[in-house]
Amino acid sequence: MPRASFSINGAEVKAGSRTTVSLSLPSESNLMDLAMPVHVVHGRRDGPVVFISAAIHGDEINGIEIIRRILKWPAISRLKGTLIAIPIVNVYGFLTHSRYLPDRRDLNRSFPGSQHGSLAARLAYTFREEIVKRADYGIDLHTGAAHRTNHPHIRANLDDEETERLALAFGTPVIINANLRDGSLRQYAADQGVPMLLYEAGEALRFNELAINAGVKGVRNVLRALGMVAKTRSSKRAKSPAVEARSSAWVRSPKSGVLMLNAGLGARVEKNEILGVIADVIDDEGTPILSPQTGIVIGRTNLPIINEGDALIHIACFADSTKVESAIEAFHEEHIEGLGPEDYPKGTE
Repeated sequence: MPRASFSINGAEVKAGSRTTVSLSLPSESNLMDLAMPVHVVHGRRDGPVVFISAAIHGDEINGIEIIRRILKWPAISRLKGTLIAIPIVNVYGFLTHSRYLPDRRDLNRSFPGSQHGSLAARLAYTFREEIVKRADYGIDLHTGAAHRTNHPHIRANLDDEETERLALAFGTPVIINANLRDGSLRQYAADQGVPMLLYEAGEALRFNELAINAGVKGVRNVLRALGMVAKTRSSKRAKSPAVEARSSAWVRSPKSGVLMLNAGLGARVEKNEILGVIADVIDDEGTPILSPQTGIVIGRTNLPIINEGDALIHIACFADSTKVESAIEAFHEEHIEGLGPEDYPKGTE
């Protein structure tokens, strides 16, 4: 018996076909009509329904390119199940190069949303009704915030066995057991019983080939792990295992001034190691910034002029940080082909 069509926003996508639908959104004050583009690939054979989303923060654009490359992947034509790809969730922020919506709300703190609430609530409501409620799994693609760069890593609820399995399959060297945040897409998906991964890599408003390349491979790995795409010989080869972190914390600036960081992304740092120096514009000595713990640098600011209290370096903690250091080295070797120095996150050697 042929597989049933997939229904979304009034459109019927037949088995073995793919199409793009537009989810209507509230217009802006200039009365310009807006819509969220959604690409659906509905396989001929049964399998899970997976959504992949990007730009829930409108300035986080690496995921847009990751989704574009996934949709061009030849293996997608033989997909089992259904793939829902949403390259730009926060269309409003994307058009204005902003993380937020015009109402200054964070869409990723606005779920489950409301049909009659704020602009952010209405957008969250549309996404939950048309996307999340149709899905069995989800992958949300992010970058660091403005002027911050993240080393590729997965954030997930590792206390859920299926989520942990997919997090390990994705293939980043670092996986963080991240608490669910109220109002986040990941929180809402968990409430609906939808296992979801959050991929962090790169910087807002910048394409980064290492982050994109690793993201494409990671999404492919997850689709293979779910049985939606056949495994290849290369995908069956043993890779350096990911290492799970149970905690992470930002090191904040003790004063305002000019920042000179020594620690690069992916670097292993020891407790009390000097991460950098903050100097006054007329101070030759400067104040050293000490690492409060041993761990791996997974995020850092790119701004040299900072204020007291600013987040400077994000450190993930592990039972054995030397193990994750080796995993990061293997990760870079795997993704180095065809990349130049400009493709690496800032601070990475």
